[in-house]
Amino acid sequence: MELELKNLYDDFRDAETIKAYQKIIIEDAKKLTKPINIMEVCGGHTHTIMKYGIPQLLPENINFIHGPGCPVCIMPKERIDHAYVLSMQEDVILVTLGDMIKVPGSNGSLQDARSKGADVRFVYSPMECLKIANENQDKKIIFFAIGFETTTPMTAALLNAVVKKDIKNIYFHINHVTVPEAMSLLISDENSKIDAFLGPSHVSVISGSKIYEEFPRDYNKPVVVSGFEPVDVMQSISMIVKQFIENRCELEIEYNRLVNHEGNIKAQSLNDMYFEKRDYFRWRGLGDITKSALKLKYEYKSYDAEVIYKDILPSDHIDDHKLCICGDILKGLANPPECSIFGTACKPSSPVGSCMVSSEGACAAYYKYGNLL
Repeated sequence: MELELKNLYDDFRDAETIKAYQKIIIEDAKKLTKPINIMEVCGGHTHTIMKYGIPQLLPENINFIHGPGCPVCIMPKERIDHAYVLSMQEDVILVTLGDMIKVPGSNGSLQDARSKGADVRFVYSPMECLKIANENQDKKIIFFAIGFETTTPMTAALLNAVVKKDIKNIYFHINHVTVPEAMSLLISDENSKIDAFLGPSHVSVISGSKIYEEFPRDYNKPVVVSGFEPVDVMQSISMIVKQFIENRCELEIEYNRLVNHEGNIKAQSLNDMYFEKRDYFRWRGLGDITKSALKLKYEYKSYDAEVIYKDILPSDHIDDHKLCICGDILKGLANPPECSIFGTACKPSSPVGSCMVSSEGACAAYYKYGNLL
């Protein structure tokens, strides 16, 4: 029999398996001494939770808090403005990943820039920049790099190819951010309600589960690295509940078919070759977070668009619309329906906040799947 894609995920969406985990969780939850709030850090988990109606399968003493795990959602407006300004330069082709197209900055989105004549291109792989550069040798190709640890190696691989081939017309605007620092900030907030984390899966494939060791050790918060399918999420919740009733606080891996403790050493080495930590990075809705993002090392400054175009890039911090509560949603302090403009002034066709723009944003998930609640 020919193997089809759905054969690879059918078992992880099996209704009977989900119901079996539901029964286990309900029985175990009766032994909890207090309600537990689980933050799913990754937006991919948020969409699975909403799409499959997982909150409706759980007892009332288990709750979800939606975290900041969407790289587009946490991108501050001034960085979006950088992309916009760069795209409007006559000799520039701006290249980025697709989620960036509709994110509004203070001057508009990259979609707006395209409508005004800017050459903005969206790719699935950064390596497509090589073909674009070869076909447009009179242009400067700027790759506006976004994402967590998951996509950083792809940017590093492109830079590695550019350096080795001595390509002169590809430049980089680096916006890669790292997950653990944001998790630490959220736990440290005096209003934090977080009792445990569902750890991001794809991030962990690259970085390994080792990046979460501090949370059970230093903060007494268990972490279970979970896959994205509904069976993965249900099993991970069950693992968290068992830790509480057994008085344990540990780092565990549910997604062990792809994640291990050390991660992808080759990818990490490639990242370390070209990138170093910024002193701080401003996360939309969360503010400045120390050592939470990457930049090009000094020896690669000739490829750094932030250095080359520093005189024209805006530097002022820009706040969100006063009615938008994306900041509180990203902190896990509010849910999308609590926003006064959710589903009215702010919806996917006319997003006000970043959580509605991105396909991984919490607001987009609630808008798309809210009828399942």
